[in-house]
Amino acid sequence: MKPSSFAKAIPGIILALCVFSLAYWFSSSRQAEDVSERVPQPVPPQSANQPQAGQPAAPGAQPTPGTAAPAGTSLTASGAEPPALPGYWPRFRGPGLDNISPETTPLLAKWAAGQPRILWSLDMGEGYAGAAVANSRVYVLDYDRAGQADVLKCLALADGRELWRYSYPVSIKRNHGMSRTVPVVAGNYVVTLGPKCHVLCADAKTGKLFWTIDLVRQFGTVVPEWYAGQCPLIENDKAIIAPGASALMIAVDCATGKIVWQTPNPDGWAMTHSSIMPMTVGGKRMYVYCASGGVVGVDAHDGKILWKTDAWKVKIANIPSPLVIGDGRVLLTGGYNTGAMMIRVIKSGGGFNVETLYSLKPEVFSSDQQTPIYYKGYIYGVRPGGQLVCMDLNGKPVWDSGTARFGLGPYMIAGGMIYAMNDTGALTLAAAGPSGYRQLAQARILNGHDSWGPMAMVGGRLIARDLTRMVCVDVGRR
Repeated sequence: MKPSSFAKAIPGIILALCVFSLAYWFSSSRQAEDVSERVPQPVPPQSANQPQAGQPAAPGAQPTPGTAAPAGTSLTASGAEPPALPGYWPRFRGPGLDNISPETTPLLAKWAAGQPRILWSLDMGEGYAGAAVANSRVYVLDYDRAGQADVLKCLALADGRELWRYSYPVSIKRNHGMSRTVPVVAGNYVVTLGPKCHVLCADAKTGKLFWTIDLVRQFGTVVPEWYAGQCPLIENDKAIIAPGASALMIAVDCATGKIVWQTPNPDGWAMTHSSIMPMTVGGKRMYVYCASGGVVGVDAHDGKILWKTDAWKVKIANIPSPLVIGDGRVLLTGGYNTGAMMIRVIKSGGGFNVETLYSLKPEVFSSDQQTPIYYKGYIYGVRPGGQLVCMDLNGKPVWDSGTARFGLGPYMIAGGMIYAMNDTGALTLAAAGPSGYRQLAQARILNGHDSWGPMAMVGGRLIARDLTRMVCVDVGRR
């Protein structure tokens, strides 16, 4: 009996259904990837002792170096070199990590009407991310809410013109701002830490990507409430980051993205908003960090823990960074009724000990958000309630600003003067010294709210921001 036409067509129909099913499955899988919060680039297969995505590493495990954050895109807006201008503020708290400008550029001690003059301004995504400046370029990590992406922008210091940008997709909901960290620039490298703990390293001149690391995926980092506030550090061409979780601290080779060393975390301390500060005691270089469960000193050479103490904890959010005074002394401050504590790290035999020199109640001295400044034998900070305070090294207040209040805004010292911002964008110039609070000038340079981003000073140009806008103003005496 001859087969019917339908019978002859059956094999073809089956093949077509198989092809259609395979295409539908592949399309659905790709669609699921496209809406994923993190879309990693391909990485080497994980061995049995390596952490799966988003999970802490097993004890003694070695995470894959350079585990990628979401794939990104670069855009060069202008190939022209920016006009050459003086000034260098390459990281959080400036060249000396002390929030003091080392420059000798003459600065205005009084401001006439229309001063300080605004040189340029630009709109920003919601946040408090401050600027780093090197080689006439301004670097800032922004968030593109419409495009759902972190964006590293490189701007010309002279006019704010965008030179290049690098972005990668990450979904972030509004939560008292989004981006809040300052990039670090050293040589050819610029390194950033994004709101959801993605680390990026790019060429500081061109924006070409070198490597990325997703700390959540690789180390099991818990993103702090209100997103990451830790500003990365570079020393000896190594990026120093504190992930918490499976590694308390890591050093990453800037050239390759490979992890040089990682610090064990037996206590399970988590990442905070505080940043890592280097100091030297007894000839030993170390990194000091306020983690969730206490303060730790890590050997800069190999990442080993040199000392730690749980005498200092901030219950809700540790935001200010350790203030290194010298002679082993470190001032710790925090909000939420924490107050302040001065500790001293002492070399003892083959190790180090930590002693508490004194503790202060918050109404005496503390800081909700900004890190205080040590300048010529005195400590300056804004305590809860908004008063600017000058304190001696024994913890005794020397003066306060009285009715002049500054909220949670940033402050810095340049040319022997304090530049202090209030919450709404009014900038105050005051004398720095123990003789008393003396206001020299005041002007509004921003007209918004939450003017909390760390400031940068380069060649008589001051860069500041509020929640949604950044400005560059001329404070130099030209």
